[in-house]
Amino acid sequence: MAINPTDFYDQLASHGVDFFTGVPDSLLKEFCLCIDDRIPSDKHIITANEGNAVALAAGYYLANKTLPLVYMQNSGLGNAINPLLSLCDPEVYSIPMLVMIGWRGEPGVKDEPQHVKQGKIQLELLETMDIPYETISKDDEQFASKISSAVEIAKNESRPSVLLIKKGTFEKYGKEIQKVENQRMLREEALDIILENLDENAVVVSTTGKTSREIFEIRERKGQAHEQDFLTVGSMGHCSSIAMGIALAKPNREVVCIDGDGAMLMHLGSLTSIASLNPKNFHHMLMNNEVHESVGGQDTAAKNVDLSAIVAAVGISNIFKAETPDELKTCITDFMAAAGPAFLEVKIRPGSRGDLGRPTIKPVDNKKDFMTFLDK
Repeated sequence: MAINPTDFYDQLASHGVDFFTGVPDSLLKEFCLCIDDRIPSDKHIITANEGNAVALAAGYYLANKTLPLVYMQNSGLGNAINPLLSLCDPEVYSIPMLVMIGWRGEPGVKDEPQHVKQGKIQLELLETMDIPYETISKDDEQFASKISSAVEIAKNESRPSVLLIKKGTFEKYGKEIQKVENQRMLREEALDIILENLDENAVVVSTTGKTSREIFEIRERKGQAHEQDFLTVGSMGHCSSIAMGIALAKPNREVVCIDGDGAMLMHLGSLTSIASLNPKNFHHMLMNNEVHESVGGQDTAAKNVDLSAIVAAVGISNIFKAETPDELKTCITDFMAAAGPAFLEVKIRPGSRGDLGRPTIKPVDNKKDFMTFLDK
């Protein structure tokens, strides 16, 4: 039987844990909904990336002397390794915190290809990092004692301690994230317009999550090949750098990066490289729905930040915006004709088809076909 998120939270609260920060994960969604209901917003912070969350929690501990909790999907552990080992480790500043990790790609549990390797080495990775952990599953009758053990280690040894959460651990909390109601396009409608207006030789690099899934299905629906598209199914936040590398190596090909707001925010510094290298063949599109849709619909900082203004501030001058199908159809021709680096922000509303599938070709086969396309 799955664990009630409220019971889990109450156990943490009984140990004085009152500050939560991290990057959303679908495995932890119900627990995070519970946190939202029980603590003020200034003590539950969604950060741009997992490393930011570890550092934020460290600062909170230094000032308040109470144990914070950082949550993340295990795919984001790579972003957190640096501050966990060079800031919080007992051999450095020795800063205690709980780290709650959703275990995607657990061996024997069906998952998407980008999670398989990370899931396979999850325990070995924590052991190599010398970070103690407790594993919790839906049938775990000892979860309270495991939380107590992790808290005791974190406090007594003044170090990070992990709660590794298996798929299906939490039962439904009973509250949904409020859906945004507006007249903007859905992402799939916007992508359909975009793909329809790209040259057949344009190179497309799309971000992780539903963006790449929808691009794959649009191509399937239209009977088109997939060789034109590099579907970045993992590596959140890095598709613009992948696209940038291609643009530099193939200066005579138009390269189109289709990004997401959560992904762009995760590694915002890549914009400075794009601006300084100034590639004339680089066109950066942002599908901005202001939420982390693939993992539950939690708000991103894009809700309160003007991302186009940030792009302009780093020195990219050709900037376009669209919120309606007509605006997108009107501006995409000018956007693609503009000298790069050019930036197009498409404001969309959250949501996707309930029957949205996933790419049916393996990532390695997508790579091979794409590389052949680049040589044409």
